[in-house]
Amino acid sequence: MADLKAIAEGLIRGDRNIVVELTKQALAEEMSPKEILNEGLIAGMNVVGQRFKNNEVYVPEVLIAARAMKGGMEILQPKLVAAGVKPIATVVLGTVKGDLHDIGKNLVGMMLTGGGLKVVDLGTDVAPDKFVEACQGEGAHVCALSALLTTTMPQMADIVKAMKASGIETKVVIGGAPVTQSYADEIGADGYAADAATAVDVVKSMVEAA
Repeated sequence: MADLKAIAEGLIRGDRNIVVELTKQALAEEMSPKEILNEGLIAGMNVVGQRFKNNEVYVPEVLIAARAMKGGMEILQPKLVAAGVKPIATVVLGTVKGDLHDIGKNLVGMMLTGGGLKVVDLGTDVAPDKFVEACQGEGAHVCALSALLTTTMPQMADIVKAMKASGIETKVVIGGAPVTQSYADEIGADGYAADAATAVDVVKSMVEAA
């Protein structure tokens, strides 16, 4: 029998090859793709997220674990689609216009994917109308905005206004080094995440409350 715990442990270690091999083995033994996802890949990424939050591991380890998860997901994704397994919610993600920083954004995207969410990553330097279009087109539950410069933070306020003006009900969560909860309150954002691991908790609580 394929060992789902071993998939989780391989992912925690960042061993992409073992994660891919054991995922293939589990599918060959006709284990349910949903079970492999939840008890193997997501279970492992949850541990990594918790350790990251507790400062027990750092960005490089999370990126390596996320790479291992991506390897498993590439094998699993077509089977999940065929089995009709849907992500728990869709998140549109991007760094705001004028800001080209992407390491934090990429980390958030990986952690959200590891939490069982579908992530639509718009990249960096994204204008407010692009966020609105993507959220409308994807039927996004949450829009996650990143800014690493104090000079680009006002873009977040413009995006919140544009979302409200469009009439869509997508929730907006913001984050990035200079961003604070008080700034989120000031611009009318629905949530704030101090780091990538917290972002998963904030987004999931927004989805559950919807």
